[in-house]
Amino acid sequence: MASEAASTAVQAGTNLQAGSTQLGVTMEKTMEQVTKTADGLFKAAEEAAEFSRGNLEAMAKATQLYVAGVQDLGKQTLALVQGLTDHTVAGAKALGSVKSLKEAAEVQASYARTAMEKSFAETAKLQEAALKLAEASFAPISARMTLAVEKFSKPIAA
Repeated sequence: MASEAASTAVQAGTNLQAGSTQLGVTMEKTMEQVTKTADGLFKAAEEAAEFSRGNLEAMAKATQLYVAGVQDLGKQTLALVQGLTDHTVAGAKALGSVKSLKEAAEVQASYARTAMEKSFAETAKLQEAALKLAEASFAPISARMTLAVEKFSKPIAA
């Protein structure tokens, strides 16, 4: 009976040691998996932060282009208004030196026609400049959108 008890105790010790070894192996594998998962999450967080930084840079660039373009459009508009004002002053001076009503009508018609032609031509230039501004200021954002589609359409590596 004593030898049976000793044998049982030895068997229990062996079982305990085997269980302990198995537990150690299981915990080691679990820690490896947790570490691998955590590394993947940290990498994903770093990539997301980097991507967000790129988005902010693109927005800053787009805003910078937009503000510069709007300033340029403002200068062009001011030049147009100044040119039309100068043209109007010249027309008023010309009207002041006419000798007849017929001559006044001809001068007025000529200046009005020229003013309309200038207005239409300059307005077309302003529209073209505004379109180019829209394209240029949206280009950085468009590039980021393209990158996002490329980046997020790829399958996640395991």
